[in-house]
Amino acid sequence: MEPPSSLVIHRALDGLSARYAALAENIANANSPGYRPVRVTFEESLRAAAREGPDAVRAVTPRIEHQPVPAFGSEMRLDLELASAAETANRYAALIELLGRQMQISRTVIRGGQ
Repeated sequence: MEPPSSLVIHRALDGLSARYAALAENIANANSPGYRPVRVTFEESLRAAAREGPDAVRAVTPRIEHQPVPAFGSEMRLDLELASAAETANRYAALIELLGRQMQISRTVIRGGQ
């Protein structure tokens, strides 16, 4: 059985991966006329599911939403998209490190503390 924190981390990694893909799509289409940027949300539903238990956490999927085309100007803020991509990459790396530490603790326990 998977520890609850590992399950939450795995779901968060799934959400961050989906967000990173959406950001890459946004950046690639930054100059496309009429392109509607994509946003991925999952944090609130994951937070609520974590309070409900492992089955609720397993059921969480990232929500993908197309944003409306801006009323004024057609240019997407590429600088904001790049900043979001950097933030997403940092969060992903932090969760990978946390997952690695959990695995290291599990290995230590299995080896009898050695």
